[in-house]
Amino acid sequence: MKLTWLRLPLKVIAWVVYMLLAAGIVYGVIGLIRLNGPVFFLQAVLDGLKLGFVYALIALGYTMVYGIVRLINFAHCDVFMVGSFASYYAITRFGWGFIPAILLAMLICVLLNITIERIAYKPLRDAPRITSLITAIGVSFFLEYFTALKFVFGADFITYKRPFEVVVWDIGGVLLTNITVIIAGVTLLLLILLLYVINQTKVGTAMRATSMDKSAARLMGINIDGVITLTFAIGAALAGAGGVLYAIAFPQIWTFMGIMPGLKAFVAAVLGGIGNITGAVVGSLLMGEIEVLTVSFLPIGSRLRDLVAFLVLIIVFLVKPTGILGEPQVEKV
Repeated sequence: MKLTWLRLPLKVIAWVVYMLLAAGIVYGVIGLIRLNGPVFFLQAVLDGLKLGFVYALIALGYTMVYGIVRLINFAHCDVFMVGSFASYYAITRFGWGFIPAILLAMLICVLLNITIERIAYKPLRDAPRITSLITAIGVSFFLEYFTALKFVFGADFITYKRPFEVVVWDIGGVLLTNITVIIAGVTLLLLILLLYVINQTKVGTAMRATSMDKSAARLMGINIDGVITLTFAIGAALAGAGGVLYAIAFPQIWTFMGIMPGLKAFVAAVLGGIGNITGAVVGSLLMGEIEVLTVSFLPIGSRLRDLVAFLVLIIVFLVKPTGILGEPQVEKV
């Protein structure tokens, strides 16, 4: 029995929910501004953007790999961690500056992720998805506990030495640091380069073709294995840069530091629409704002920030299961 007659009522209900959510957000923002003052609110928004930009670099790796091979690479968060440690040793032991350190971190993460893809994922390319998913979780655990050994990184917290002095500008009471500027600038630069590669180059055309239909892309002469490896490499480079920026913003690193940022970045990618680059950025900025605003304005916000972030994901899924900018998957017969 066809239920096409239900489409219009369901659409009406969905839009009512959207409007109620929008009204609630607007009402809440006005209340927060009146209660704490606009300066405090703007400071929280600025800090949320800083965190959201870091999440975006991690989320882009998740969404790119999923868009090509339909794999959630849970080891991606540990590649992010390795990037932080690589830059730490470059700065403390070799005295390198910010730009050489972040380039080294991106290079090491690229080599690591390519190795993981070749050894762990490529042999399972035609296996059931659950097999690849379990393998990704296993690789994640291996990286976390292997790097925690004394002869690798060690399991202790390490204070991260920033490669530059922190500069603070007071703009009408809102404090803007050069850390926030650097994080936003590097993230936007990498995002622009990524969009250029995907939309304006032959490699990007091959990636988009592979994402749409692997069989057709192979018939057109596209090297599918090479495209997949390149996708892992680009995602790793972004994660490595994100690891450096995260360590600069929150200067303490350890081998399990990638778990929560990686999980939240994954949630942000799903929130924005997994497989959609723009959606990953939007979801990440939204996730950063939710986390910081929760900590800033709720009495026990530090305990509730994770709960509120995942609750928003559930609400969005109830209204739009594909995410904010995601498109429904069409199964070809």
